[in-house]
Amino acid sequence: MATEKEKYPMASMGFLEAAVKISHTSPDIPAEVQLSMREHFLRRTQRMQRQTTEPASSTRHSSFKRHLPRQMQVGSLDLGDDYDVDEQPTSIGRIKPELYKQMTTENDESGNSKGGKNCGKINYSLRYDYENEMLLVKILKAFDLPAKDLCGSSDPYVKIYLLPDRKQKFQTRVHRKTLNPTFDESFQFPVPYDELPVRKLHLTVFDFDRFSRHDMIGEVILDNLFEVSDLSRETSIWKDIQYATSESVDLGEIMFSLCYLPTAGRLTLTVIKCRNLKAMDITGYSDPYVKVSLICDGRRLKKKKTTIKKNTLNPTYNEAIIFDIPPESMDQVSLHISVMDYDLVGHNEIIGVCRLGSGAEGLGRDHWNEMLAYPRKPIAHWHPLLEPKKSEKEWKARTASFDSQGSCPSPKPPSSP
Repeated sequence: MATEKEKYPMASMGFLEAAVKISHTSPDIPAEVQLSMREHFLRRTQRMQRQTTEPASSTRHSSFKRHLPRQMQVGSLDLGDDYDVDEQPTSIGRIKPELYKQMTTENDESGNSKGGKNCGKINYSLRYDYENEMLLVKILKAFDLPAKDLCGSSDPYVKIYLLPDRKQKFQTRVHRKTLNPTFDESFQFPVPYDELPVRKLHLTVFDFDRFSRHDMIGEVILDNLFEVSDLSRETSIWKDIQYATSESVDLGEIMFSLCYLPTAGRLTLTVIKCRNLKAMDITGYSDPYVKVSLICDGRRLKKKKTTIKKNTLNPTYNEAIIFDIPPESMDQVSLHISVMDYDLVGHNEIIGVCRLGSGAEGLGRDHWNEMLAYPRKPIAHWHPLLEPKKSEKEWKARTASFDSQGSCPSPKPPSSP
């Protein structure tokens, strides 16, 4: 009977009201008692209706379950038949994973942008003087440069090249302790108008340091000089400065040829010339010579060098250096080429280096393999000079792979020329 009343609350209410009416006819029960009994039955009936039909109870218990400890296993609680009500999902108090995923992605993107190297911007203008056949480059200002000094500032200046020619370069004045320098300096490159499509403008921003090597802040390369206008009138250009390390500093280039004679076991390296070497002296020049070392198993077996060329950044040598190496040892040896600046007082300084061999990187490996593929034929290439520190790290990592091959056979004594 109780179950039937719970399932049919309205029928139960009618039954109770009938009972009250019947008892109302009895003279033994006072009227106030009958009224009290009726109110009691009505309250009980309303409570039963709330427990079985009101969804607010379900929402309240759902909230309660969220705050219970996990050890209680709330999902397995038996709340009885009175609480067997379908829950209506609501957005209040609920975690939406898709929103957090989106926010995480946005934070990652912003973090990546902040984590990137911000090198600032540079403003310059271009104009071509048709009458005098001059490209006029004006360095206006830079904005938001990175701080390179301990004081939180920099001493910036700009170098300007019109590639591929590196013989002629210009440089702005150094601006002290600023991240937003105003240069306002003009420079002229003599160049025929017909050559402009194949020329590139190269701007390099440096931080001046009085007591050590200048730090490279970044660079801008304009591949197409007609990118923004026909250069008939002065055009202002803003460009982002691309990040570059001090290892990218232009140290110059060296040209040499390689020729190997397998039958004689003779390797000939002819140092032809260098160009745009880094100035190492106060005069703005250097006294360069080239030193070539034969390396095997991390040890230097032979060392030879060219003559010294005084006061020049573009020396010409045309000098041959010969090493006798058996064919079976060619895969185990390598050459270390150093361009040095001779100093009468003190130690000679290294301007830049490059490596050759099967374990070298990039052009040094390709040039070596091309020499072996075409025996008895001189193969010449230009090689960019690298800083010694970078070259040493690369070299140690690669020469370590040759240690397992055992020691190299000693090269034959050099033959008389």
